[in-house]
Amino acid sequence: MASRYHEVYAEWKRDPEAFWAEAANAIDWFTPWDKVFDAEAGVYGRWFSGATCNTCHNALDRHVAGGRADQIALIHDSAITGAKQSFTYAELHREVVALAAVLARHGVTKGDRVIVYMPMIPQAAVAMLACARLGAIHSVVFGGFAARELATRIDDARPRLVVSASCGLEPNRVVAYKPLLDEAIELCAHPPQHCVIFQREQLACDLVPGRDIDYAEAVAREKDAGTEVPCVPVAATDPLYVLYTSGTTGQPKGVVRDNGGHMVMLKWTMDNEFGVKPGEVFWAASDVGWVVGHSYIVYAPLLHGCTTVMFEGKPIGTPDAGTYWRVIADHGVVALFTAPTAFRAIKGQDPKGEFIGRYDLSAFRTLFLAGERADPETIKWAEQRLGVPVIDHWWQTETGAPITHNPVGLGLLPVRHGSPGVAMPGYDIRVLDDAGHEVPTGTLGNVALKLPLPPGCLPTLWEADERFRQSYLAEFPGYYKTADAGILDEDGYLFVMARTDDIINVAGHRLSTGAMEEVLAAHPDVAECAVIGVADALKGQAPLGFVVLNAGVARDTAAIEQEVVTLVREKIGPVAAFKTVLTIKRLPKTRSGKVLRATMQKIADRQDWKMPATIDDPAVLDEIDAVLKARGIGRAE
Repeated sequence: MASRYHEVYAEWKRDPEAFWAEAANAIDWFTPWDKVFDAEAGVYGRWFSGATCNTCHNALDRHVAGGRADQIALIHDSAITGAKQSFTYAELHREVVALAAVLARHGVTKGDRVIVYMPMIPQAAVAMLACARLGAIHSVVFGGFAARELATRIDDARPRLVVSASCGLEPNRVVAYKPLLDEAIELCAHPPQHCVIFQREQLACDLVPGRDIDYAEAVAREKDAGTEVPCVPVAATDPLYVLYTSGTTGQPKGVVRDNGGHMVMLKWTMDNEFGVKPGEVFWAASDVGWVVGHSYIVYAPLLHGCTTVMFEGKPIGTPDAGTYWRVIADHGVVALFTAPTAFRAIKGQDPKGEFIGRYDLSAFRTLFLAGERADPETIKWAEQRLGVPVIDHWWQTETGAPITHNPVGLGLLPVRHGSPGVAMPGYDIRVLDDAGHEVPTGTLGNVALKLPLPPGCLPTLWEADERFRQSYLAEFPGYYKTADAGILDEDGYLFVMARTDDIINVAGHRLSTGAMEEVLAAHPDVAECAVIGVADALKGQAPLGFVVLNAGVARDTAAIEQEVVTLVREKIGPVAAFKTVLTIKRLPKTRSGKVLRATMQKIADRQDWKMPATIDDPAVLDEIDAVLKARGIGRAE
């Protein structure tokens, strides 16, 4: 069908308040708003001020009452244990009401904070929804985060209670959560009054008398008693959650998400952007500890009346590179949303896509990629092997939903490889120079969003309005600074080339590491790659490439490295001063799949560095260090 995107975007631009008021009709409100947008409220204005609502009501209660009681709401699929479990909307509602009763019995009321420190199990989603039901503010901390990192988040949020589990599961290992939680509580200045602990059969833990509550026992008691817990009305502008961005130094940044605008935006995106209908199966292969898990595992699919898949496993190794196709086939998934790094890992293990043909993917319509830059080679590989549209899109923890997209529900626009699409309604994207002036079309600069931000974006940081202003709004007055560098083309497609920190200055030339990575990824033997800027006495900085080769490649690595260097010189030119590529076994990544380029750069520049709290496997950094040293680059002993 012809795309309606341009007409819908123009409609938003013509009258933003009327546009979002119309979108808000898809949500149940207890009382209506006084103003769609109150420009005088908050730091830059607030959406739907005066309205009251409840996010849990919209995610569960209205569907149970409206005919979806027996539809599957949540599927849990653990590739690690082999277990699968499904909950209808009525069953999920029952679980949430019972846990909300447990929380309320232990003093949790509207406005209280609750830390959720959980693995990828259904109880994590139940805990989030139970908090929303009570009007409490949840703060999910990625399960297995180090004790000190958890302690800083407890101290910032000052929760009344923590919901956790005895352990998490990784391929070939069990991660004991309870000792980490106990240590964090010892370290923090504002310990919670209680901890509700879900005992997993793979590893039970001891409970602290008087403080710790057995999740299963307490929930069973409330179910047996038939305890009813109504949804608590909250202001649309009240926080639903606080999600801390992954910083390891100083005070963590708590991104605040409100209730009203968040629901309006997420509900709108499911149909219009992702092209998914109520009743269909949607799978975001992320973790509830990250923003994608909040938005597109828990809230958006349930607000929309979909079936959502919660997956415990990895794209490879649990047990093989066919795991994603197995999940899609088993559950009739129509759309998958995952990180490009997952597909690079699958492509590296199964370059010919042989696993794909072993599964029935007839229900599968669309693949969505986001989380870090999707290089064109990975997108082309997925397009060719899967035969469905592969849609890159771009957003941030701070925005909660896509900034740019190729909106399937409005009708696909032409795909431009390397671009995560065009601005979605609510976003007026500008590319600015360092002085805050707009740059010509096609010029690399700072990607900024003209204020006000749309519904669902962060209104501020938790108890830190001034820090919010300084971090995001001060550098370019009238704009929100994304801290990404990019280019807008003549048709409004954005090309996000790197974090502004990853733009390197080679002899006065500002060069994008993303553009170089695009070239590296085009080499037929390369599965994954990264480019960083390292200190150079003559040029200021010089690019350094890292490549991970496809499984089964047996060629001489020195020859491949030379071919990659030649490719960069051909495609980007001598200006790149690209001379060195190192072949490594694997890239260091966060658990959400982002490559830890800044840490790699510090190691290569012999600077002091700290182990990133979000790293998936710390041993990778030793491997990188050894390769750097073997080539005469890297930290001195």
